[in-house]
Amino acid sequence: MVPRIGELMGFKKMKKFCPISRRTRLMASLIWPFVFLGIHAYASGPPADGQPSSVAVRVYLTEGSIPSDDPNSSAWDSVPQSEFNLAPQVHWPPRIQEVTVKSVKVKGVHNGQELAVLVEYQDPTEDAADAAALEFMVGDQKAHFAHGQEMLQVEGGPVNIWYWKNETGKAVDMSAKGFETLQAQPNQNVQAKGMWQNGTWKVVFSRLLKTEDTQDVQIEPGEWRSVAAAFWDGQLVDGAIKEKGSQKAVSSWLYIRAEPSADNSIYGWVILGLALAAAFEFVVARKLRKGQSV
Repeated sequence: MVPRIGELMGFKKMKKFCPISRRTRLMASLIWPFVFLGIHAYASGPPADGQPSSVAVRVYLTEGSIPSDDPNSSAWDSVPQSEFNLAPQVHWPPRIQEVTVKSVKVKGVHNGQELAVLVEYQDPTEDAADAAALEFMVGDQKAHFAHGQEMLQVEGGPVNIWYWKNETGKAVDMSAKGFETLQAQPNQNVQAKGMWQNGTWKVVFSRLLKTEDTQDVQIEPGEWRSVAAAFWDGQLVDGAIKEKGSQKAVSSWLYIRAEPSADNSIYGWVILGLALAAAFEFVVARKLRKGQSV
């Protein structure tokens, strides 16, 4: 219901003598949607299901090239980061009770075509078997972060995993839908580069926002997707690799969103609506003061 303009402007007493006509109310109903349309379109909704930003990675929009091949690029210095705690993987054997990597710092940028995600974490030694991975839920089918395995009250679903290992220095684009289903994809669309210095690994993953591969996560700016992280300490202890396979540090599902580009047309709708509303209310106010019916 469109409110009476006189009431909105404080002319409650005058409305008894100067009732607002149906035509005036109709005009108001045509004007105010322009204002609300602009405000609603400009507002950025929260992550799906109202999850807090403390579990979200925001991939910021930038112009030009992105630092996809240099974890130490100065371009990363001004990018805000998020930090998340990690825990030992205990969902399937062989399990591990203690892990080296306790937390990870994450940054992200994109230029509308390509995105880069930088992960930074503490590892006291550089080893050939050191490794890192990002896992994405593919499509809208809910999946567990443990390789998309079906769990209690969680239906299994496909996941896309970006895996990097220090020994090869390259990324592997992988897919899984449950335990023991992990395999490399026929099409390799992900790149990665890692650098270790003074007990800290920095690994940058990069890929096009969208690909033609149905096994890949498709990242649409403005939409929230699910992402998880995993890390392996490849240090040799008594001749054996300390963490490998299912023995790793992991996060649960986090949320990631590529920042959308600004839609300047929104401002036009807001300004137009406000201008029309101001002019309309000015005319109504004058008539009410003169005792005329509007």
